[in-house]
Amino acid sequence: MIDGKTYVAQVLENVKSHHAHEAEFLQAVEEVFASLVPVFDKYPEYMAENLLERLVEPERVMTFRVPWLDDQDRVQVNRGYRVQFSSALGPYKGGLRFHPSVNQSIVKFLGFEQIFKNALTGQAIGGGKGGSDFDPKGKSDKEVMRFAQSFMTELQKHIGPDLDVPAGDIGVGAREIGYLFGQYKRLNSYQAGVLTGKGLSYGGSLARTQATGYGAVYFAKEMLAEQGETLADKTALVSGSGNVAIYAVEKLQELGANVLAVSDSSGYIYDPKGIDLASLKQIKEVERGRVRDYLTNHPGAQFVPADQGSIWSIKADLVFPCATQNELTKEHAQMLVENGVLAVTEGANMPSTLEAINVFQKAKVLFAPAKAANAGGVAVSALEMAQNASRRTWTFESVDAELQTIMQTIYQESSAAAKHFGKEGDLVFGANVAGFLKVAEAMHAQGVV
Repeated sequence: MIDGKTYVAQVLENVKSHHAHEAEFLQAVEEVFASLVPVFDKYPEYMAENLLERLVEPERVMTFRVPWLDDQDRVQVNRGYRVQFSSALGPYKGGLRFHPSVNQSIVKFLGFEQIFKNALTGQAIGGGKGGSDFDPKGKSDKEVMRFAQSFMTELQKHIGPDLDVPAGDIGVGAREIGYLFGQYKRLNSYQAGVLTGKGLSYGGSLARTQATGYGAVYFAKEMLAEQGETLADKTALVSGSGNVAIYAVEKLQELGANVLAVSDSSGYIYDPKGIDLASLKQIKEVERGRVRDYLTNHPGAQFVPADQGSIWSIKADLVFPCATQNELTKEHAQMLVENGVLAVTEGANMPSTLEAINVFQKAKVLFAPAKAANAGGVAVSALEMAQNASRRTWTFESVDAELQTIMQTIYQESSAAAKHFGKEGDLVFGANVAGFLKVAEAMHAQGVV
């Protein structure tokens, strides 16, 4: 019998040879695989079942055409995706992303990460992800509706409340979820549990909007408490200005931190007095504007275009990358370390490159990986599914309390797994191992399927 290191290396080489063109997927796989060698040494039966090679291959990948009419009656065509990666723990669960960058590699990396993130929540949900290269930005409501209806006409063949339950992601907010749900209902009759992130008037959950951002802050709170630190009076940077970023800012401010900067793809806003959350919400949630519009009512703030500087050049205690994958590079990490950053908490999916993570770990910076810190959204999505199934609506306070408990448990299990395998304090390792072991146990019990 080969050892764990040889087995993991062989599977990784096989993945690289078959998916050489899928850079993001390979990055996600390599990051997880790096943690699993001691697991296979301890549980050789998982090697005998070739469990890792089975897990890294999606159970199902769907790619489909999405034709739709723009406001000039011109036919447009986009590509849609759904990757159903693992159902070992339950129905596939994972968001839909509408963004020009979406391709099969992006969707597969997100789906692979989702397996372990969902496992860490302790809920009975498997891993999946989907989306399209459609860009909602600059489109009218009617154009978004027509696209969403065409997209769902195909997607609805592959999803259901007990099979696959999508949610939102980048480019898929309340408007898009509403149109998607309406089309699903039109074709399949009313099934509230088929999508999460819904409006409160048709089966949504209180606190779902806030869940990912709040969850990341709750995780950071636990991580800091272990070191005898708190969020109070700390300075913070939050990249992005969408749903995750806005509610990370909100919770950070509630817990006493001062958020100095937020960003979008055009650049970043720096406000030495602290970001005015009400203004940010008005710009991004109501007006669908850009962060530079913040200057209209806050002339003392500074806007720096994306090609002229990085939000990560600002000195701060806490960093929350909440925008998109690979936004925080090795060079950014080095700047943050030089500026004395205390902790980094990933609110987006895989926002730090592997090289950046290495810089943080080498400098002993507290680092919360996305699959743990970002799990609040899917955790509350599962709570939304539970409410739909029981035909009940929980209070905001009860959902938020559940979220806090889930994030505390994720931290504790990740920390304990790292300590058990001699990697105390390494939450990247701990989250990977804790999530993997839950999925591996289920796969082992269910046989070769």
